[in-house]
Order: sequence, then C-alpha cells, then structure tokens
Amino acid sequence: MTLNDTVTPLLQQMITIAKQAGDAIMEVYQSDDFGAETKHDGDFASPLTRADKAAHRIIVEQLEQLASYDIISEEGENRMVETELYWLVDPLDGTKEFVKRNGEFTVNIALMKGARPLLGVVYAPALDVYYCGNVEHRKAFKIEKGDKKDIEAVPHNMPPKIVVSRSHKDEQTQKLLDSIGEYEEVSMGSSLKLCLVAEGKAALYPRLGPTSLWDTAAADAVVTAAGGSVTTISGLPLQYEPEREILNPHFVVEAMDKPVRWKIPR
Repeated sequence: MTLNDTVTPLLQQMITIAKQAGDAIMEVYQSDDFGAETKHDGDFASPLTRADKAAHRIIVEQLEQLASYDIISEEGENRMVETELYWLVDPLDGTKEFVKRNGEFTVNIALMKGARPLLGVVYAPALDVYYCGNVEHRKAFKIEKGDKKDIEAVPHNMPPKIVVSRSHKDEQTQKLLDSIGEYEEVSMGSSLKLCLVAEGKAALYPRLGPTSLWDTAAADAVVTAAGGSVTTISGLPLQYEPEREILNPHFVVEAMDKPVRWKIPR
C-alpha cells in the first residue's frame, strides 16, 4: 500500500473509524455515568472518562488493521516513532467540554510523515460535523449532517473574528488580542477552534498556553489543506516529533494571506 495509490480511500477509512469512535463516545455522553477520573501528564492534570478509553480502544484496533504504522495516542503508552508514516490520535479532544455537555469535543486522527501531517480528520460527534484535510492535494472539506462541501481558509467577516479557547483563555492571549484593534471574539472548545479558521469563519486563533501534539495534528492538516497556516510565534510550521517532545510551543493559526496584524505580548 502506497500513500499516493490509496490517499482518497485512506481518508474515507479514517472518517469511518472516527465515526465508530464518536458513536462510542456518544453512548457515554448520553449516559448518567462518565466514569470521570483525573489523569496526570507531568505537571498537568486533566479529566479522563470512559468515553476517552472506549474511543482509544476502537481507534487503535481499527488503525492496526488498516496499516502497519506506529500509533501515538493520548491514551496510549507509545511515544516512539519507528515507521516513516505514523498515526497521531486524540480519541477525545475537549474532555472538559464533554463533561460540561456543550457538544464542543472531537475525535482527532492524523496520518503523519516525519514532523508534519499528511491527512487529518476532526469529527465532532455531538454536532455531526467532520472536517477533513488532504495536505498533499491541498483539499479540505466539511461534512455536516451528511452534506459535503469544500472549505477554504478565506475569512469574510469585518471586523475579523478571532477564536479563543472556551476553557483556557489567559492574560497573555488577551494582551495579544488587545494589539489587534477592532475584532469580534468567538469562544470554542477542542480542535474545532482551528477548524473555524480552516473554513473561513475566523481569521485567527492564537494559542499561548500548553497543548499537546495530538490536540492539533489532525486540525493542522485541515487548516493547511484549506490554505491556512499553523505556525510557531516565530513563523515556522508547527513540528511534530513525539519521541522528543509531546507539548507544542505557543502557536497561531492564521487564514490565507494572514489578514490580521498582531503583536507578541511582553
């Protein structure tokens, strides 16, 4: 199996796997018991539910059948990459939003080559929305309630819409926002923040707080395929090297042609 020969069917298979994981998540979401506990990753603590675990099991089982690539998942133990292509997965991104029952949580599956994503699927099961990106073909699309349409990171709103995290906005981010001038703020959870830029509903998403590689990889593929960019504060494409570092540096997600001017807070 080569990537060029199977890229379209492979992306479809990723969508199918994301749907299976999303169905398992929704079973827990609609129950009275999330089985929530606290998970510690180094200095960070985050919630972990039965839904995270169920989605992880399904995704790993299905991806193992799909290809003999390494799998790096938030809920897995492997952090070493020995295959040229590998999977980078967050079975349930936005667990805080899941626990709040606001629907803004996603399944993230990315196919990686080295330090950058090739394919990405972001699925929001409670909203019945998929965002998909094929970086090699520069094609991104959205499937909402069964309707598929191509998307581009071309914003049309004036004043520009800027995405901020619903659960993680901080003082540094506010200072960056203050440097922009007139703008409209949009709050969102999980990797859906990046997808708003990918589909042109927002011009910028700055993230000056901690995130992990699996939080952004799939949505990075969508943004990049849609013509936008996900870069460090210094302007370099975000790099994914799980064997070296799991945490992302601070980054910004920008629409095509970078329509918003901003400054680094001091």
